[in-house]
Amino acid sequence: MNLLYKPLSLAVSALGGVLAGMLFKQAWKAATGEDDAPEATSSDYSTKEVLLAAVLQGAIFGGVKAVVDRAGAKAFTKATGKKLD
Repeated sequence: MNLLYKPLSLAVSALGGVLAGMLFKQAWKAATGEDDAPEATSSDYSTKEVLLAAVLQGAIFGGVKAVVDRAGAKAFTKATGKKLD
């Protein structure tokens, strides 16, 4: 991986993490009407609710990470003419 790409990748990944967190919070609120998702250790929620929150969060974070990584790689290739392998 090109040395120039690493700092860019870290910054873009951090922004992607913030975006994913915001998307998850909105999705959870839309699905349940609650502002906060359950913590894994919370006894106020069933195991089913905790697992649903974890699966939804993982899917959103995974999808956002793929989109952000792909867009960053394409932008880097376009700007430098070098492919990331």
